[in-house]
Amino acid sequence: MTFWKILTVLAGGAGYTILVTMASIGAGLTVGLLLAVLSTVQWKAARMFLAVYTYVFRGIPILVLLFIFFFGLPGIGIRISPFVSMVATLGLVSGAYLAEVFRGAMAAVAPDEILAAEAAGLNRWETFLYIILPQMFRMSIPGMINEFTSVLKYTPFAYTVGIPEIMKEAMSLAALTLRGLEIYLAVGILYFLIYKLFVMLFLTLEKKFRIPGLAPE
Repeated sequence: MTFWKILTVLAGGAGYTILVTMASIGAGLTVGLLLAVLSTVQWKAARMFLAVYTYVFRGIPILVLLFIFFFGLPGIGIRISPFVSMVATLGLVSGAYLAEVFRGAMAAVAPDEILAAEAAGLNRWETFLYIILPQMFRMSIPGMINEFTSVLKYTPFAYTVGIPEIMKEAMSLAALTLRGLEIYLAVGILYFLIYKLFVMLFLTLEKKFRIPGLAPE
């Protein structure tokens, strides 16, 4: 088997890797945004929940949390698929980090703009939707890119619950051929190519939504 053939075989799992990554990014964005919005609520219980959530999900290792979802929950009668287990794990952890990114970006929005919006007759929800949210996303893009690349690097754990992504295919192929060096070198190449693809996409988005005057064109 040639090295090119090995790459071709492993590329069959790339679709699952990309799918898991994209779904986890979507889940992380949703969770992070909800937590960031929750941080603006002046309720002690909400702030306490946010602090506990961030502390817990940033402290538990990814693999441990994945095993809790996939192997632990069936013990209390809750069964979820490998794909949902992986996306839920990465989404919850990524959301904890993104919440901090979004909170920092919201704090950077000029108070004068919020005051002007209120003076123009916008209510609190409209001010958040039309003034704070667009600027928050723009200023969050560098932090989001960093977190999204971290999500991609965690996707190899998907093989532990049976998802046939790149690492799962590589382990099966290595067991059959005993050519581990070539196979895992090919795995590294494929992950690097996927990483570069995502980075190019995110940098394109950053350039498109960059705030004029805050960064060089």
